[in-house]
Amino acid sequence: MELTWHGHSTWHVAVGDTSLLIDPFFDNPKTDLDPEEVHAEYVLLTHGHMDHIADVDRFQGATIAGLPELVGYCEDNYGIDDTVGFNLGGTVELGDAYVTMHRADHTSGMETSYGSTGGGMPAGFIISDTEPTQVSETESTTFYHAGDTGLMTEMREVIGPYLEPDAAAVPIGDHFTMGPMQAAIAVDWLGVDHALPMHYDTFPPIEQDPEDFRREVKATGSDTDVRVLDGDETVDL
Repeated sequence: MELTWHGHSTWHVAVGDTSLLIDPFFDNPKTDLDPEEVHAEYVLLTHGHMDHIADVDRFQGATIAGLPELVGYCEDNYGIDDTVGFNLGGTVELGDAYVTMHRADHTSGMETSYGSTGGGMPAGFIISDTEPTQVSETESTTFYHAGDTGLMTEMREVIGPYLEPDAAAVPIGDHFTMGPMQAAIAVDWLGVDHALPMHYDTFPPIEQDPEDFRREVKATGSDTDVRVLDGDETVDL
């Protein structure tokens, strides 16, 4: 599995021969790419805020997946016909990837600005190359994109022990999401091998030094490897 961070919460995930893009928003200082330069068969949307769906209309050839309310909005407003609506707790098979949706503690205004119609519960995604199950010993590689969220006990009680991510991308920007300290606790609760900070340095309210996050992770006693990526950098799990 290959993970590429395009800044903010925008991630490209390659699972086998399948390419997925999460939260397309390329108007951020961490990327030099135009959306047309990124190939994606599937586009996953965590929620409806403009800094997560702003470029969804640039991927007309892709299948858009997310909450039914959100993909319905994309159908009505962006003329996107190929969508997969699913909901919290559900798993869908998208090419070679199995994608499980889990809640995120946040809000979800629709449109390209805040304060418009609601878009359902915000979400995060757990992406794996095998189907989630308790009865198989099959080796798997699993990535958790936490979405825009605060710290929540489901990370400790459900996502970590049962969905077993190997790596997690967590927001550290504070103000709108977790900051470095709470994100570090999340990483410790999840028990992941690799932690990848996201959702920071895009706007003045979320400017952060990711080294603060690294120090906070160490302070929890966790031996998780914190990987601070440059924009458009790829890591192979």
